[in-house]
Amino acid sequence: MASGHGKAKKKPYGKLLLMGGISLVLYAVLLSEQHLINSYFGRGGAYAFFPIATAFIFSFVHGSFTGNFWTSLGIEASRRKEVK
Repeated sequence: MASGHGKAKKKPYGKLLLMGGISLVLYAVLLSEQHLINSYFGRGGAYAFFPIATAFIFSFVHGSFTGNFWTSLGIEASRRKEVK
């Protein structure tokens, strides 16, 4: 009768700490080396891709950290049931 109950999922604490640490380091470098980052980002030409790449890296790392954070708290997105 309890077919909906399966094995409890393992919490992603390792991934949470890893991505949180990487995110912390990225923000620390961004804030401490603003002069260097601004000098490269403002050069133009092929350097114009640096801000785009940086935004993707920050988005990926922060999104992964946030997803693992909510999963470690036990909060998951609801799944839609297929309508027949």
